[in-house]
Formats: sequence, structure tokens, C-alpha cells
Amino acid sequence: MSTTQILAFAGSARQASFNKKLVKIAAEGARAAGAEVTYLDFRDLPLPLYDEDLESAEGLPANVLQLKALMKSHQGFLISCPEYNSSITPLLKNAIDWASRPAPNESSLECFKDKVAVLMSTSPGGLGGLRCLFHVRSILSSIGVLVLPDQKAIANAFEAFDESDNLKDESQRIAIRQLGDKLVSVTAKLNP
Repeated sequence: MSTTQILAFAGSARQASFNKKLVKIAAEGARAAGAEVTYLDFRDLPLPLYDEDLESAEGLPANVLQLKALMKSHQGFLISCPEYNSSITPLLKNAIDWASRPAPNESSLECFKDKVAVLMSTSPGGLGGLRCLFHVRSILSSIGVLVLPDQKAIANAFEAFDESDNLKDESQRIAIRQLGDKLVSVTAKLNP
């Protein structure tokens, strides 16, 4: 049986993003479950705003092709979703929109079909970004991703993390690591 490949990323470019910290904790759980995890920071892979005229004139930008290659080479996605005005961040939506565009000789939505994802969020607010998870789940489910029902939203992000970027609350840390473990378990069963 081949090693399960997991791509972990947050829908934030901010250097000190709480959601980057959160998804890295989930990635620890995925690694402990035997997966090979690739962490993607969108700060290192800037994408232009999706523009069909740009795509028609120039084709898919190099960073979009790189993103698509990363997504296609991984069976599962760990995604931490910041909440902007009760919904998905422009950065995450833009990445999904670009990745949904077919390259030459590629079927539509190839980056998403038969993929498995787990969602999480954290926010300074009392709901922990929970409202955005519904939107992200809806988008991904409609383009072929199996989004597991397990999800976590960590409230009061300013107080939730210690100086080493770990969650102070041990039960929260275990719960987030378990999201990574669960993703690996389900993905491995679906990709024997």
C-alpha cells in the first residue's frame, strides 16, 4: 500500500495567521498516522485574481499550474479556513477558482474529483470561524470533494495559542490532531 499524500494549507497569506498555526497542528496528526504531508503557504505561491480574459490571452499562470500539480499529487486536503465577514476568504476562493480551470488535455475539476478534505477554523471571535466552514464545505462538495463531517472551530484565537504556536488547551490540540488522523484513515481506505 502506498503512503497517503496529504496537502495542508490555510486560506490566509498573513505571516502570523492563526489558521496557518492550526493546520500545522492537524498536519502533525496526519504525519503521526503515517501520511506524507506537504504544507503549502499561499504567500509562497501568489495567484492573480481569477480573470477569464487573462486565462484566454495567456493560459493558466505558472503558479496556478504549480498549485494544480500539487493538488493532483495528493489524495487528501487539510484546510484551515479564516472567516471574513461570515464567509470564505478571497484568497481561498480565488485558489479554488483557479484550480478548477482545466489545463490542456485535462478533464474539468481534476484537482478536486475523488479528493477527501477536512476543514477547521480559528478566529478571535466567539464562534471560531464556524460560519465560514459551511460555505467552504458547500463549494468543495459541489465540485467533487468528499468533505468529512468532522470539523473544528477554535474560538478566541488571540488567547488560544502559546508562544510555540501550539494550542494551550490540550483537549483542543488533541481534537485538531485527530482531524489529521481521521483524514488519513478515510483517505487510505478510499485509495488502497
